[in-house]
Amino acid sequence: MTDLIPAPRAVEGPMRRGVALDADTTVWAAPGTGGTERWLRATLGAALGLLLSPGPQDARNAVRLLLDDRLEPEAYKLSVVDWGIEIRGGDAAGVFWGAQTLRQILGPDAFRRAPVRPGTIYGIPHQIIEDAPRFRWRGLMLDVSRHFMPKDGVLRHLDVLAAHKLNVFHFHLTDDQGWRVQIKRYPKLTEVGSWRARTKFGHRASPLWEEKPHGGFYTQDDIREIVAYAAERHISVVPEIDIPGHSQAAIAAYPELGNTDVIDTTSLTVWDNWGVSKNVLAPTDNTLRFYEGVFEELLELFPADAAPFSGFVHIGGDECAKDQWKQSPTAQARIKELGLADEDELQSWFIRHFDNWLSAHGRRLIGWDEILEGGLADGAAVSSWRGYQGGITAARAGHDVVMCPEQQVYLDHRQDAGEDEPVPIGYVRTLEDVYRFEPVPPQLTEAEARHVLGTQANVWTEVMEDHARVDYQTHPRLAAFAEVAWSALPAPAERDFADFEHRMTAHYARLDALGVAYRPPTGPLPWQKRPGVLGRPIEGAPPNV
Repeated sequence: MTDLIPAPRAVEGPMRRGVALDADTTVWAAPGTGGTERWLRATLGAALGLLLSPGPQDARNAVRLLLDDRLEPEAYKLSVVDWGIEIRGGDAAGVFWGAQTLRQILGPDAFRRAPVRPGTIYGIPHQIIEDAPRFRWRGLMLDVSRHFMPKDGVLRHLDVLAAHKLNVFHFHLTDDQGWRVQIKRYPKLTEVGSWRARTKFGHRASPLWEEKPHGGFYTQDDIREIVAYAAERHISVVPEIDIPGHSQAAIAAYPELGNTDVIDTTSLTVWDNWGVSKNVLAPTDNTLRFYEGVFEELLELFPADAAPFSGFVHIGGDECAKDQWKQSPTAQARIKELGLADEDELQSWFIRHFDNWLSAHGRRLIGWDEILEGGLADGAAVSSWRGYQGGITAARAGHDVVMCPEQQVYLDHRQDAGEDEPVPIGYVRTLEDVYRFEPVPPQLTEAEARHVLGTQANVWTEVMEDHARVDYQTHPRLAAFAEVAWSALPAPAERDFADFEHRMTAHYARLDALGVAYRPPTGPLPWQKRPGVLGRPIEGAPPNV
């Protein structure tokens, strides 16, 4: 067997004979595979100190890239034979995923940015690997609102996703604690909304504060660079602009967006605490026009044809507190005008407005599972986060679903019950727990299950103040999640976790070479601990809802 992660569908070999990558190795790329050719030269070539110069199709000691329409989308066949290495893909993405497998076969040196053993000849045994993904949507959500991640960190994050054959990056750009994307027609969103005066350190019940400003945002060119960088790696970037709740940063920048007939919105600042703010958007025509303007600029930054799922726009739609709407004469008048029953239906009206607006602009809305309440347009999709039930309801109603239940794949939840676990949040979700996660609930029929586009792990960063904390919470569990999303695994109880752990031994060395500050199997290193910082652990097994 191999030590590949995620596990491939079929491996023939490896055999004792082999080939080598050396200074004379060339690359031939058929039309449609030029992106992988560039990646091989820029990434593997740089790591191993090899030129990987262009060569003829019939060259020996070569890497040959080509498309094969007999293979399904994203599938690949990697053959190591007497003359060299061939990667066939069902499409350009398949060729690229085959190159990721080649990188793993070459060992940890291939995951560095410069050669650590110049002049080494890298031998590869004869073998044939045939592989294809189980799910089309294999995602990770990163919250950059609670704690900002600079652009270079996001690009590094995309490299790590690609190394695990994950193909969707859900980019949580706005929340109560910060607005992170430049919108030129509304400059105060970043002038005011992108920073806060101080930050709670630990869970919201913690008495500790970091008494310094925290902030940052991505310029429009930063976003274009991130989207292009992701597309080169066959990753779709799905932006999230959270409405109508989780919007205090926007209201702090433009007070007229809030419920001005209930509170003095001019007194609001970007929120410095965690939880769910009561300050939500007012259901006015002015608010609708404002966010239509935001989305107009956003659609230009995130073109629909960049990658397979780039047509989606996430609008949040979760955890919208109704307190102010209940007190607001303006909100109550709108409820009456529209013939709605209550504030819950008012939220549904808000979501449906942008569902229709995005559809009219050739895009698909996706939102957290609360958006199901009140009905959706045919093309809208659901991120099922409160458990499986939202996804079950959506699939049965004919809506596409991304399964991301918090009880299973929220990677901000703690990895162990030990006292040394830094800022412990939520249920214990070990590496094995994530490995035994099953995205498709058994309640769905075969036809309903086809609406499960795939699955996604989510990383909320309230207690992750820098990229090292994000690394610690995300890894190594992301490797287990990637195998769940990609590989054709048996039922959860029948999965061979011992084999996965064995393969992780090799994978830890790859993560070391990438500079990923993962949680070691033996527990946190001294500098990864946060003694005395209050978390919010939840005891017992998570409910299967």
